[in-house]
Amino acid sequence: MSDAAIEKSDVGRYDPGLTETIVGLTRPIVKTYFRSEVRGIDNIPAGPCLVVGNHSGGLLTPDMSVFAVAYYDEYGYDRPLYTLAHDLLFDTPAAALLRRTGVIRATRENAAAGLAAGAAVMVFPGGDHEVYRSTLRRNKIAFGGRTGYVSTAIEAGVPIVPAVSVGAQETQLFLARGEWLSRRLGLAKLSRKVGRSDILPITFGFPFGLSIFTIPLNMPLPSKIVTQVLPPIDIAARFGKDPDVHDVDRYVRWVMQSVLDTLGRRRRLPIFG
Repeated sequence: MSDAAIEKSDVGRYDPGLTETIVGLTRPIVKTYFRSEVRGIDNIPAGPCLVVGNHSGGLLTPDMSVFAVAYYDEYGYDRPLYTLAHDLLFDTPAAALLRRTGVIRATRENAAAGLAAGAAVMVFPGGDHEVYRSTLRRNKIAFGGRTGYVSTAIEAGVPIVPAVSVGAQETQLFLARGEWLSRRLGLAKLSRKVGRSDILPITFGFPFGLSIFTIPLNMPLPSKIVTQVLPPIDIAARFGKDPDVHDVDRYVRWVMQSVLDTLGRRRRLPIFG
C-alpha cells in the first residue's frame, strides 16, 4: 500500500498529542474504577501486528480502553495503536476525535493501511455479536463465524497477537442479544442497513434497571478487568505458505478460549475479581 493511500485512510489522521491527552484522562478510570491489569504487554512484537481481542462490556466496551492505556504506557505515542470500531461510532459528532486518537472504521482497507504503516492494529472479530453475549456466557469466545481478521493478517504477512480479557461482561447483567425482538418489531432489516447489526440487546444495570439497546443508558459497575496478552502467532511458520483461513481461526479461538478459561477459574467473585 502506497504512502498516499495510507494518508487518505483513517490511519493518516492519528494525532499523538491528542491521543496522549485522552489516554491521560482515561487512565484514572481504568486503573482506579476498573482496577485494570494488563499482563504480557511486552508480547507485542516490534513490527506491525494484528492484535485480536475478545469484546465485552456492551456499548462502552471498557476492554478497549484498558488495553490502550497499557499499550501507550509501554510503547509511547510515536507508535500508534489503531483500533477497528463499529460503523455506528462514526455516525456521531465524535467521529473526527476518534480517528485522531487511532480509533478507525472497521474496514479491511483501514486495517491494511494501519499494518502497512508498521503499526499495531487491534480488532475485535466478535463485534456487536460478542459484546452483548449473555453474562452466563461471559467467559466464552464468540466471534460469530467471522474470519476476516485472519485473511487480513495473511495478506499483510503479519503475526496475530491474541489478547484475552475478563471482567467487562460483569459491568452489567447482559440478558440477551435480542435478535428475536429486533425481528419481531420489524427492525432487523433497518438495523442491518444503518448499522450492520440486527441485534436489540436487553440488559439490566444501575441505576435504571432494565434497558433495551441503550434506553435508558445504565452506568457500568466497577468490575475488575484483567487482560492477558499472548505471544504472537506466526501464521506461515505454523500453518505453512498456503494457510487455510478456517484452520487459523480455529487455532486462534482455541488458544484464546484456553486462556479465558484459566482467567475465569481464577476469578473468585463477579465484579470483585
